[in-house]
Amino acid sequence: MPQDASAKLPSRGQVMVEGTLNGVPFQTPLEPDGKGSHWFRIDDKLSKVTDSKAGDTVTLEIEPTKQWPEPKVPADIQKALSTDPQAHTLWGKITPMARWEWIRWIRATNRQETRNKRIEVALSKMRRGERRPCCWNRNLSTEPSVSKNGVLLTPAATVA
Repeated sequence: MPQDASAKLPSRGQVMVEGTLNGVPFQTPLEPDGKGSHWFRIDDKLSKVTDSKAGDTVTLEIEPTKQWPEPKVPADIQKALSTDPQAHTLWGKITPMARWEWIRWIRATNRQETRNKRIEVALSKMRRGERRPCCWNRNLSTEPSVSKNGVLLTPAATVA
């Protein structure tokens, strides 16, 4: 997103938005890009229904919303929560936004060993009643497949 548009958002971290893309309604989290702005992924389904692809010019209207949908919980996190009744109970009590943050923090690594350790740490913190991960920079990009050191990678080539 352009930095001037991103600056109008309520947070430099992840922000849930709703809006339209080529007139089609959608809701998605905007992810921080690690440079003071945001980005979001257009999934295959939205791309198909909006008849858009990478490089196309589209009409986009978005606004922040306080309504966070339930995140899709990765299987390894679901399994870990199912084996820890105390953490599972807290997971059910925290807000969807907090669940998004736990998932975001856990997945922000390329190394499976680090991910496993983060799951263990998350369960331990939840057993102590901690409702959100602490002590990490929420303004960094946490998608390892599209970022390096918390900064969104620039596409190798742009399509005109």
